[in-house]
Amino acid sequence: MSTPRPGAGARRDTYTPDTLLAVAVTVFNERGYDGTSMEHLSKAAGISKSSIYHHVTGKEELLRRAVSRALDGLFGILDEQHARVGRAVERLEYVTRRMVEVLTGELPYVTLLLRVRGNTDTERWAMERRREFDHQVAELLKAAAADGDVRGDIEVRLATRLVFGMINSIVEWYRPDSGGRLTDREVADAVVELVFGGLREGV
Repeated sequence: MSTPRPGAGARRDTYTPDTLLAVAVTVFNERGYDGTSMEHLSKAAGISKSSIYHHVTGKEELLRRAVSRALDGLFGILDEQHARVGRAVERLEYVTRRMVEVLTGELPYVTLLLRVRGNTDTERWAMERRREFDHQVAELLKAAAADGDVRGDIEVRLATRLVFGMINSIVEWYRPDSGGRLTDREVADAVVELVFGGLREGV
């Protein structure tokens, strides 16, 4: 996913809230949210600070919009039919695959979500929402264990942490615009194969 980074000569009328958000997310990920000022955002966008304030109240609103986009993508998975219907292990496998797809499809936004540190109200809200999502996925794993469909010799809480650790680590190395890259589907296939090859009972 490429992110627009116009230079200082960019025209103000080429900007929309979405393109401004994309630039802000890139800067937040490069500099860290705390290390980003409105001046940094202004230079990266190639527009004045007053033009930014025409779209948003400040950088925290940009942060909230960005992490909301990532969270909406993740929570939206849980509303999909295959996440709600069927045996728990099949729903869990579907959710795991979709988590990887959302992460790779919304890479800058999910990266930012995973890096928030809890220093502002928005960051604390985002971290709480992340915990809520993680809890719902963990409940699926517990249900699959109760059904006897995943191995009983692996503690559920540990398994949950390992699964999330594997998926979340993708943001550190996956670069969709690099030459010869793996496709989004290949990454998702590999994660599902590794997770459920190890977790499923009798595999």
